[in-house]
Amino acid sequence: MARFDVTDAEWALIEPLVPVAATGPLPRRVRDQFNGILWRFRTGSGWR
Repeated sequence: MARFDVTDAEWALIEPLVPVAATGPLPRRVRDQFNGILWRFRTGSGWR
């Protein structure tokens, strides 16, 4: 886990609120994607 990644306790609170499609394969790295989104907000980098 990197310095600003979501901790296990924080992820336990967030995970039930993350929308996942009822059909199709589940995303394997939802937590990594969530950490990436937080990194973008924290650094102020622009969206493509």
